[in-house]
Amino acid sequence: MNAPRRSEAWTPPLRMRRAPRWERQTPTWREARPSVIAEALKRAGARPSGNWYVAGASRAIGTRERPYGRTVAGVELVLWRADDGTLRAGPGECPHLGAPLRDSRVVCGTLLCHWHGMALDGAPFAGWEPVPVHDDGVLVWVRLDAAGGEPPLDRPAVPERPGAGDAVDAVFTAVGRCEPEDVVANRLDPWHGAWFHPYAFVGLTVTGTPDDGRAPEEDAFAVDVSFKVAGRLVVPVRAEFTAPGPRTVVMRITDGEGAGSVVETHATPLTAPGAGRPRTAVVEAVVAASDRRGFALARAAAPVLRPLMRRTAGRLWRDDLAYAERRWTLRRTGRFPG
Repeated sequence: MNAPRRSEAWTPPLRMRRAPRWERQTPTWREARPSVIAEALKRAGARPSGNWYVAGASRAIGTRERPYGRTVAGVELVLWRADDGTLRAGPGECPHLGAPLRDSRVVCGTLLCHWHGMALDGAPFAGWEPVPVHDDGVLVWVRLDAAGGEPPLDRPAVPERPGAGDAVDAVFTAVGRCEPEDVVANRLDPWHGAWFHPYAFVGLTVTGTPDDGRAPEEDAFAVDVSFKVAGRLVVPVRAEFTAPGPRTVVMRITDGEGAGSVVETHATPLTAPGAGRPRTAVVEAVVAASDRRGFALARAAAPVLRPLMRRTAGRLWRDDLAYAERRWTLRRTGRFPG
């Protein structure tokens, strides 16, 4: 059998595409019907979470001496790893005199309070009770049954991802003055992409919505879009947005370069339910994969690529969090349309 020609054996992922002037794009406001977004948001909110919340990046809770502190739904938490790497989590206040355990030290897998040296190994002790925790290799989840108020699940519903050995992952975190639903609603509006983020997307077209029966999976928004790289260079893909839970939206590339790669957006409330000035953490995990032979180099260069991936996510969320905060303000004052 003759060897394939070079043009058949390898095709570059980049394409040349001239983007229209921003003001000459096709308006999308008629397609972006508020009722479609609102109904998708309502269905997402009704899906069970099992009281699991994303606390942060798995990589952020290493084996270093300092524990990891995070407030979730108004509950102060501390997380650390035992000697064997097992994750531990529980209340962030020392049961002795209330010292902040996030400022303590981890010695041989045991958390030592920096005020009086009380030692916590992750088991119940002196009124301190651990909370269920799950490490999926990219993100860390905690289960707060009192805050969630749902029937608990043993494990969180972790979205399907490329295999860890075949992917490069990065996690970006930002905080906004809004509620989780404002973050989820933003992600369930794919029509705003090319208008609101012209520096990132070209020719974004929504090809399927949950109400038209043409989406590739139930309750999915399907899109064709080109990601800008530089100048007229773009990477065209087909993707879908789904909301598997009340605080999660997943964008999955279904066709094109990096098929199977995902961007998970998790909205974690930091303040207690009903807080007058709510704060929500956006924890976004990008898990990128490719079947190209050269992707092995990308995996090897992951420590260099992760800051670039986080920077890209940060630029998008600088804009989107501003909108999510505005949406919350309009809802609070009764001025949000619909």
